Amino acid sequence: MSLPTLADPARFALFCDFDGTLVDIAATPDQVRLSGSTRRAIALLFHALGGALAIISGRDIATIDRLLEPLRLPAAGTHGLVRRDAAGTVHGSTRPHAGLERVAARLEAFAAGRPGLLVEHKSGAVTLHFRVAPHLEAACVGAARSAIADTPTLAIRRGKMNVEVAPHGADKGAAIAAFMAEPPFGGRLPVFAGDDTTDEDGFAAVNRMGGISIKIGSEPSSASHRAGGTPEFLDWFTHTARRLARSASA
Repeated sequence: MSLPTLADPARFALFCDFDGTLVDIAATPDQVRLSGSTRRAIALLFHALGGALAIISGRDIATIDRLLEPLRLPAAGTHGLVRRDAAGTVHGSTRPHAGLERVAARLEAFAAGRPGLLVEHKSGAVTLHFRVAPHLEAACVGAARSAIADTPTLAIRRGKMNVEVAPHGADKGAAIAAFMAEPPFGGRLPVFAGDDTTDEDGFAAVNRMGGISIKIGSEPSSASHRAGGTPEFLDWFTHTARRLARSASA
């Protein structure tokens, strides 16, 4: 499952997860840094693909924009709960879920007496991170389940060293499908790269469309291609950006 060669910039639409894909995962979410070379490669690809590049992330869109600044790309945040299309129109509700504040307070109380845990508040979701306290994984999952027990409209989503609570119905595959029904993505072959279990919905959607799915890491996956880790993927990403930029300008 070697990484694919993309040669025609008019043929492809590229979708990328952020953490673990475009940047190495850090101990806490606010510690990640996008390198200058990756930022330049993203800009090259965005222009070479005629704007058919979008970020599909568990982070909210405001955070994606801050991390990519000065770039402002089409994006789906909070695993597809909110999506900003190529024209800048935002789809999905940004209003707080009625029960999410109560759930967040419960998770904050749980984390308060347990060093190493971090509660991240997002637009439409709350995530409990246990990366620096992996021995608390089972307790964190149990706490999240208890926190939503009286709120059936909320669901648990598992990620790498975290557990997230968000409303039912959002996933990365649906976000990619929505982009593919719009310009400049429509009519192209989708390519999606991601590293986490939450990216599997995206892989499945892209596979159904006959596209290219890329898993970063060694975990089991339905993806059609694989990179051993973030550095290998970024090396491919940078070379692909240069190749497609040359093709677009020829």
